[in-house]
Amino acid sequence: MTVHFIGAGPGAADLITLRGRDLIAACPVVLYAGSLVPVEILDHAAPEARVIDTAPLTLDEIIAEIERADEAGLDVARVHSGDPSLYGAIAEQIRRLVTLGIAYDVTPGVPAFAAAAAALGQELTLPGVSQTVVLTRTAMKASSMPEGEELARFGASGATLAIHLSARNLKHVTESLIPHYGADCATVVVYRASWPDQQIIRGKLGDIRSKVRAAKITRTALVLVGRVFEQPDFTDSRLYAADHVHLLRPRRRSGA
Repeated sequence: MTVHFIGAGPGAADLITLRGRDLIAACPVVLYAGSLVPVEILDHAAPEARVIDTAPLTLDEIIAEIERADEAGLDVARVHSGDPSLYGAIAEQIRRLVTLGIAYDVTPGVPAFAAAAAALGQELTLPGVSQTVVLTRTAMKASSMPEGEELARFGASGATLAIHLSARNLKHVTESLIPHYGADCATVVVYRASWPDQQIIRGKLGDIRSKVRAAKITRTALVLVGRVFEQPDFTDSRLYAADHVHLLRPRRRSGA
């Protein structure tokens, strides 16, 4: 028996991996994070599968369901939204499984920041502008941020920021980042990236808060900050430059 942690992707039902789809179809027990995983994903489950929404359950109750499956020798598809390695709360589940001696594996999924970038038709790393993406969040009702991971500290780097779980904390976001990026820095809030009701709100650090408030968005949104979103006059990558020689494109002989 194995518990398969599966990243279901950011929302669009066809953004799940083939491996994730096939595991859901094969497992007689499916535990999924309700409201974050689209119901269409569950259509892949076998008609006779036991399908359980874990949104109202505690960690102990989720593990109890897994233990029951283990006793019956039934594989479990544990379906999370996005990629389970990012704010997926799988670490505490895995810790329990290790203690219980229950086998597990992890199937990655498309993360929300990648779906948001795709919706924008945007590269997050541009030569001479930003070559680093910081994935972070801010603290509200969730766990506190570790010392040294303050948003302002990341802002000092000038990197592209993808800020999760912070749609209701934009006052803190803007006050922390304006001193580093400036009030005119491009900021984008993507609500429910890749879902049918996806919304994209473009603005600047100085006005994004009022725009998001007007749109009445309070959750399930990703905040993106950085100069890459201004489509500046950036330098082409060296990857395809004619004078860039590498193993698969060796130097051409003169006259060849």
